[in-house]
Amino acid sequence: MRAEAEGEGELGMLMVGNVGVNRVLANCLDFRNIRNLEEMVFQRPGGFEATLKGYFYQAARSQDVRLAERVIRGERFHPASNALWFFRPTGDCPGSWYNQVNSGRFKSHCFFIPSSQDCPQVY
Repeated sequence: MRAEAEGEGELGMLMVGNVGVNRVLANCLDFRNIRNLEEMVFQRPGGFEATLKGYFYQAARSQDVRLAERVIRGERFHPASNALWFFRPTGDCPGSWYNQVNSGRFKSHCFFIPSSQDCPQVY
């Protein structure tokens, strides 16, 4: 979460955590048969881009662990509550991305949700 969104502050990191947990729970679309957080983070293609950079491999700080525990326990934060994707555009958030609806923006990241018919487990 830190490597993907540290510049977004604690709330931004929590939202990235929401996306990760949702991907594990989803078992739909790009995230079929992803059964745990490690599989989700390192999924290729589709996992977290930060794993390709050395920054990702720094030891977790106590506050990083605390934030991760919050999302694992089920805390959700809009617009990432039901999101399976996020990215950082150079301009405005598009209304959709790869046919997924934009649920909103937080600072630099845009979040995108599947339909409840495609992925009922994230709702």
